[in-house]
Amino acid sequence: MTEGNFVDYVKIYVSSGKGGKGSTHLHREKFIEKGGPDGGDGGRGGHVYLIGNKGLWTLFHLKFARHVKAGHGGDGGSARSTGSDGEDKFIEVPLGTVVRDKETDEILFEITEHGEKRIIAKGGKGGLGNWHFRSSTNQTPRYSQPGMPAEENDIALELKVLADVGLVGFPNAGKSTLLSVLTSAKPKIADYPFTTLKPNLGIVAYRDFQSFVIADIPGIIEGAAEGKGLGHYFLRHIERNSTLLFLVPADAPSIKEEYDILINELTKYNPEMLDKERLLVVSKCDMLDEELQAEMKIQMDADFKDIPYMFISSVAQQGLTELKDKLWKMLNEEV
Repeated sequence: MTEGNFVDYVKIYVSSGKGGKGSTHLHREKFIEKGGPDGGDGGRGGHVYLIGNKGLWTLFHLKFARHVKAGHGGDGGSARSTGSDGEDKFIEVPLGTVVRDKETDEILFEITEHGEKRIIAKGGKGGLGNWHFRSSTNQTPRYSQPGMPAEENDIALELKVLADVGLVGFPNAGKSTLLSVLTSAKPKIADYPFTTLKPNLGIVAYRDFQSFVIADIPGIIEGAAEGKGLGHYFLRHIERNSTLLFLVPADAPSIKEEYDILINELTKYNPEMLDKERLLVVSKCDMLDEELQAEMKIQMDADFKDIPYMFISSVAQQGLTELKDKLWKMLNEEV
């Protein structure tokens, strides 16, 4: 998936179909002068549905389909003929799509399962024909019901990436490099900040044909929760990760300081982030000799008493097997 094809937020105007009107027909036939009312009902208007599709990873297919309208119901006819129902419209979305009312910003629902079907605009009910209004005192009603109007909604579709592990770190921490060596994903890698402009997903192959999904979230900077940099826009993708992998490079001025900034930004965005499993990984450890790494471990034991940490090098392929073992254990721990 290229960066340009990854779309995680779209606005759509949806309109259901209006119901068909009932008929006011009176039955006329040879030798039957007063056949009475026989007007049929109008058909219902078409619904607009949202359907979950596990084969989709982006909302790109909806980027240029900003208006979705269902068909109108047909009018009722003579001989109590019911009008045809309006054509339904189906919008397929990836799992993890949140539907919001654009005006109130209220969350309407979320699609989380394959094949899950929800109505976002209900078609209008068809009107009753004059057949329904006959009575002993009103044997030839010359009126019927109009169809119910269509529903119109402005909605926002917001995709929150469904991944087991989310990579969290500053720009240039080595997240894309780690993703590229753990999975078959090919994220953009370069020696400048904000190389990654869209979340990248990769599947980590584990023992016995098992696997888990890891997501590279664009770099977070201090002030991301207030909208600085790219972090605020992509922080929502971390909400769906069950485990957070904090990546801090070994050449950082202070590993504790960088970790605290990242935790602070996540907390300001959503305090529930602190309830997730956390693993701190020090990257680029091929730059450290044994003596320097031993000194760093002593400092980290003091700074991170309750948080597990590891040393790895993506380039030198050091500690990657142990990292996969640790992540698999964290993901499959009994709660």
